[in-house]
Amino acid sequence: MAIDVSKISPLGFGCMRFTGREDNTIDFEYTAKMVDAYLESGGNYFDTAWAYPNSEVALREALVKRHPRDSFYIATKCVAWMHCQGPEDLETQLQESLANLGVDYVDVYLMHNLGGNRTAGFEKHNTWEFMKSVKERGLAKHIGFSAHPTPEVLDQILTEHPETELVQLQINYADWENPKVTSRANYETARKHGKLITVMEPVKGGNLANPPDEVQKLFHAIRPDMSNASWAIRFVTSLDGILTVLSGMSNVGQMEDNLSYMRNFQPLNEEEQEAIRQAQRILGNSATIPCTACRYCVEGCPQQIRIPDIFAAMNKQLGNGQMAEARENYFRIATEGHRASDCVECRQCEGACPQ
Repeated sequence: MAIDVSKISPLGFGCMRFTGREDNTIDFEYTAKMVDAYLESGGNYFDTAWAYPNSEVALREALVKRHPRDSFYIATKCVAWMHCQGPEDLETQLQESLANLGVDYVDVYLMHNLGGNRTAGFEKHNTWEFMKSVKERGLAKHIGFSAHPTPEVLDQILTEHPETELVQLQINYADWENPKVTSRANYETARKHGKLITVMEPVKGGNLANPPDEVQKLFHAIRPDMSNASWAIRFVTSLDGILTVLSGMSNVGQMEDNLSYMRNFQPLNEEEQEAIRQAQRILGNSATIPCTACRYCVEGCPQQIRIPDIFAAMNKQLGNGQMAEARENYFRIATEGHRASDCVECRQCEGACPQ
């Protein structure tokens, strides 16, 4: 059965960055408040993963235990390129996800982050056959994968595996022509194969919520009532073949802003499209570090350096010339024992980074 796009809300809830307490555990009560607000406004698609710390459990407590199962859709993901020694570990991950979420099935089950050596990990453990069995057993209604690929790799995967029903891709206006991310080419490749697309990183890890001043002035001159983030999310939602656009909302303020323009979504008009094109030209000259704060680099760092936080501090200087703010933010990181100078140049982070 094909996915009924009309039943999926255009704004999806990305659950990788739930708000946490000072001890790094998730605030379930606050998460439940956000879940309720999202559902009450017509949202119904939640995206999590076995590898997102405590995210599945948080959804069980804030969503599954408190709302009818037919009122929402859940997507989660399996990982074969880490914590997996054989096909039996894939089954273990699946069963753990179902238990963590407190559900008998998920609506969408994805292979997490294909590309490069990671794709080889999925092939090694015969994950494609496993995914088909998950659907055949009724444990997932639809299957697919998330990836940060080149268009050539994406085309090869989709050619070899037509059973893929949807693809989760990083698409945003800043990366549309970025040769390292190739958002446009990946989008066009997926559509060539007739695949629906779930969009991740539409705001580029929050970077497009605070773009360079020149971009902000451009947007404000046309739509002073719209937030910077709204431009980014409306850009991707205006594309054809989009199942839903995931926003990693971590507080009620972000959610209220997103819902304000997604309840009665209006695609970008031609004037707004031209503004996006101007913003892309401005960002093409930007020296900022293209980090989305996914934090994949941190887990394997032998020094436990908070690389995304250091990059975010540096980007205040590189993007907006905020030298004082950059120094203040870095000083706070350094006093907590996470200095850039602690790097031992093992290059683990380079292999982990999807950017």
